[in-house]
Amino acid sequence: MKRSIGLLEFKSIAKGIQAADEMVKSANVELTLSTPMCPGKYIVIIAGDVGDVTNAVNVGREVGENYLISDYIIASVHEKVFPAITATSDLNQISSIGIIETISAVASVIAGDTALKAANVELLEIRIARGLGGKGYTILTGEVSAVKAAVEAAETKLAESGDIIGTVVLPSPAKELIQTLL
Repeated sequence: MKRSIGLLEFKSIAKGIQAADEMVKSANVELTLSTPMCPGKYIVIIAGDVGDVTNAVNVGREVGENYLISDYIIASVHEKVFPAITATSDLNQISSIGIIETISAVASVIAGDTALKAANVELLEIRIARGLGGKGYTILTGEVSAVKAAVEAAETKLAESGDIIGTVVLPSPAKELIQTLL
């Protein structure tokens, strides 16, 4: 079964919580993340079948009204996006690192999904705007050529919306740096 993911970002914490509640009640979806983030925003991430996710996102849009900043549905999200969002990815070897910095939490999830679908890489983490002033970033690993291809694919995808801030590929990161990222 292919899973879909819906992401909504609100400029009101209260409206975000209300939307999350009504979204979960409206369709057979799993609440993956529902949390405040900097600077005073709220993000809701749900998962499930595409029809249920679409229905729940529509409910979230209605509830959020003018408090909704952005919303996005990935109809067939890569399964490795979920552990990256919750920082539970389990990786043994890191030979190179790619970092994709985005302007929003939603864009960082799109970057991670795009990177996974573009090349043979693993996600270390999708950091969603906590302590980042509303920004997000995705960290991935793999062979240098794959990491470069994945980062370029995410850059291309996010250039359309202007949601990319910057990217870096580290071909041979220091062991001390790797330890801080895990």
